[in-house]
This record gives sequence, structure tokens and C-alpha cells, in this order.
Amino acid sequence: MIVHPTLNIAIKAARRAAAIINRAALQLERLTIEAKAFNDFVTEVDRAAEEAIIETIREVYPEHAILAEESGALAGEGFEWIIDPLDGTTNFIHGVPQYAISIAVRKDGVLEHAVVFDPLRNELFTASRGGGAYLNERRIRVSRTVKLHQALIGTGFPFREFRHIDTYLAIFRDLAQKTAGIRRPGAAALDLAYVAAGRFDGFWEFGLKPWDMAAGALLILEAGGLVSDLSGEGGFLESGNVVAGTPKVFVPLLGVVREHLPAELPR
Repeated sequence: MIVHPTLNIAIKAARRAAAIINRAALQLERLTIEAKAFNDFVTEVDRAAEEAIIETIREVYPEHAILAEESGALAGEGFEWIIDPLDGTTNFIHGVPQYAISIAVRKDGVLEHAVVFDPLRNELFTASRGGGAYLNERRIRVSRTVKLHQALIGTGFPFREFRHIDTYLAIFRDLAQKTAGIRRPGAAALDLAYVAAGRFDGFWEFGLKPWDMAAGALLILEAGGLVSDLSGEGGFLESGNVVAGTPKVFVPLLGVVREHLPAELPR
């Protein structure tokens, strides 16, 4: 496995953030928790982890742009780093062991590198465009599942925005009867990484942010899977709505999702 220098920096940044998160996980009772919006929380751990990631990037690439969950958009040239320092903050706050650091790099709108790091399990998912996807330096592929009724599907329940909850519940009800099961672990970056690793056969969710999806999407593509918005096109980072899966599961999964979509839901 030959690691691109830029991916190496992303890995270094993720590991620095992980050290901060792992220390804080031992002292959850001391956390200061703020609500950015309804059911949308941030802690000093999110901010400290993000600062460590940005500092690591800036040491090598001071001219690059950054889009981060807590810091927002920082202007730059050439490349853009898309960062979620702690995806699954609500899980983290409650001591639920399902959260991750997500870092992606894109150039001219094309995803080039990706890291999703689970600091608790020490699972490092990485990918570079055209170079395949890896879990701890072992090549990974999406599962060989070909039928929707055999598929284990990941999702994320609506928790901030409930305008389309009836649509979501209709899709959930339909898929619950047409698949082998549905799981909602609570960290979209890890859910997408699990599709890439063959643990999930598909995934869908509405209302995500670019930092929730960017790294996981490249992992899936490099692992042989498919990722799209609700139109079956590549605009998921813009719309916030995503469907992903193995090549054979993706098509019927997208079909079920689309059957229930209201006209006003962004594709």
C-alpha cells in the first residue's frame, strides 16, 4: 500500500484528533456541552479536535481551503479539506461507543483523499482516488450482496429537521419489509465506511452536511460501490441527501427511496 503524501497528512491529523477525543472520553462528566440548534450539540472536545486537525493541515498546506463543521469555510487555493472532527457527538456525550473523525480532500469538486478514523476501535479507513479503499492497510471491497431482501441497510433518523419525517417513515416501513434489516448507529461517516467495508450493503439518509458524507463517499466509490443524490446523480454533497450501496443493492434501494419522495424534497 503506497500512501499519498496528502493522505498521510490527513491520517496524522486524524490521529492527533483521536488522542484528544480518547482522553476526553475518560472524563465525560467534565464536558461542557452546548446546543448549536435543536438536537445539535457541540463540546470543547469537538473544537479542540478540529483545531488540532486544522493546525496539522496548515503546517504543511497553509494555502489550502478548509470546510469544517465548527470553524465553517476558511478561504484557500487549490484544494479543500472537508472536516468533521467528531461525527457522532451525541453518541460521544452519552458514552455510546460509535463515533469517528472524518477528513476528506477535494480539488475542483472532485474527491481525492479520505480518512474515517474510529478512535475507540483503532479502525482507520482510508482511500485515494484511483488507489482503492483500505481498513488498517488491508484492501476492502463492498459486499457481494446482490438482492435487496438479503441486504443490511444503514440509515440515520431525522433528529434536527422534521419536515420530511413522514416521507422518511414511509421509506423505513417499506425497507423494513424488503431487506434483511435496518440499523441506525448514529454516525454517518462510520455508516458509509461500513458500506465500503462490506458490513452494510447500503445506506440512505436525508439532511446531511458535506463533512458527514465526503470521506465516506470516496471510500465507497474506491471500494467498488455506488453513491448518489436522490436523482441518482452526484450532487449529494450539495443536496445533503444520499443513497449508497453495492452495485446490485444500490439500484433497488434508490428505487424504494424515490417511490416515496415528495416534490419539495431536494434531490
